[in-house]
Amino acid sequence: MMKNWKPLILAMILVMALALTACGKTEPAEQEKTDEKPFAGTTLELLVAYGGADKSFDAFTEATGIKIEWLEMSTGSALAKLQAEDGKTTADIWFGGGVDSYLNARDLGYLEAYKSPELSAIDPQYVDKDGYFSGLALVPAGFIVNEDILKEKGLEAPKTWEDLADPKYRGEISMPNPAISGTSYAIVSGLIQAWGEEKAWKYFEAFDSNIDFYAKGGGEPLEKVGAGEFAVGVVAITGGTFNVGETRPTRVVYPQDLIPWTPAPIAIFKNTENLDAAKALIDWYLSYDGQNILREADARIMARSDVDAPEIMSGLDKSKLVKFDLERMGKAAEGGSGQGDGHES
Repeated sequence: MMKNWKPLILAMILVMALALTACGKTEPAEQEKTDEKPFAGTTLELLVAYGGADKSFDAFTEATGIKIEWLEMSTGSALAKLQAEDGKTTADIWFGGGVDSYLNARDLGYLEAYKSPELSAIDPQYVDKDGYFSGLALVPAGFIVNEDILKEKGLEAPKTWEDLADPKYRGEISMPNPAISGTSYAIVSGLIQAWGEEKAWKYFEAFDSNIDFYAKGGGEPLEKVGAGEFAVGVVAITGGTFNVGETRPTRVVYPQDLIPWTPAPIAIFKNTENLDAAKALIDWYLSYDGQNILREADARIMARSDVDAPEIMSGLDKSKLVKFDLERMGKAAEGGSGQGDGHES
């Protein structure tokens, strides 16, 4: 009679063994979700003013499990919307754009202070001292020239800011309006800080007489010079600036006298409902891996000192960078933007 139980007992042992094996297989997955990806499944909303940043989002989601929904919006528009809504927004993160808008938003109480542990590798001049924003990358200002138009007009490419005030360039220059554009606002502030008020304003008067078109956005001079409408454009220099030259007769020129610059910032909005996940995003994008991935998404000189500059930007002489005090930026010009176009700042 007992012999009849043996097949049943063996079958029960086999079932129990399989069940224990299955339980053992699920444990590591649960552990990974808890310890390595504690915010997996969370969705963060980003307002983005950083060309090419979206090419890095999949890598971030793969690393953290955090999903990203994003909207491209200039920082000037974002700041105006924040002011109209008293700082209330469904967005969690502000990603890139004009740092002057971040300074205004900080002072209005719209940003959350957070000092990432990754800041130890970031140059302090790219970071708000109280942690309200950090620079992701360095964005230098310079020139883009159309070689065909220069040749047609019998002009050489400008080498310095002083060159742009030469009457021979009259009607051949386009730049964004400093009252709207964060890039141009940074140029105005940078040159004032480098030269002093008297010399700078005298220069701006001569320079202004040569400008035929003040654009409303940072990308417009780039397009117009590429299309042959102007010989020279004053622009923020990023990977996208160089990319135009792949299909059009344009060339990037770094000024040989002074190079104004601005950090492309990142910040957390004060009213985020996902603060810990937002901090995780800041940490990742300021980390060594995150900075390298973002640099591949759009070639820029990253904020971390241990991340190499992109090959196409090897011509930048960092000794020419203006010694820039971001806190003075809001006082750089009467009627200054305080908004920033955010296109590539």
